[in-house]
Amino acid sequence: MTIEIKENLNGSILDIGGGGEGVIGQIYGDKVIAIDNQQEELDEAPECCQKRLMDATDLLFPDETFDHITFFYTFMYMTEVTQFNAICEAARVLKTDGSINIWDCDIRAAYPEPFTVDLDIRSGNKSIHTSYGVVKKDKQSSDSITQALKRAGLKLVFLREEDGHFHIQCIKE
Repeated sequence: MTIEIKENLNGSILDIGGGGEGVIGQIYGDKVIAIDNQQEELDEAPECCQKRLMDATDLLFPDETFDHITFFYTFMYMTEVTQFNAICEAARVLKTDGSINIWDCDIRAAYPEPFTVDLDIRSGNKSIHTSYGVVKKDKQSSDSITQALKRAGLKLVFLREEDGHFHIQCIKE
């Protein structure tokens, strides 16, 4: 699957689940604080942004700290309950009129066989290839994520879907 990231995110960015390949950090650089709940993932990420060990459901930032928040193939590693709690925390630390961008995929079955996805990411002159995989019992879809966003009081701006992958943008009013 090819993903093109065209969003011009000006201002501060919190990238939740930003360890590993650190895709958002690679694209937006020093505007990004990437958090992950696994130190190994942060250690693996390139040195292109700030990195902090932190739980997405207990963000250690004051209210309304960030202009933008991103989740790049992060929800696939969370249960449905954890997804909602992470969305609520993201909404808390997001500035009014700030945006949340979510790139992820529909997962109908990831147990007992793992669910895997190969991605080619492009943004400007940057090209990144990566793969993600997970074993979990929770299903997810663009609909389940948009419903959680709405329950958290966020306003959907757009939803783009292609071949089981989606990009959702919402704002905090």
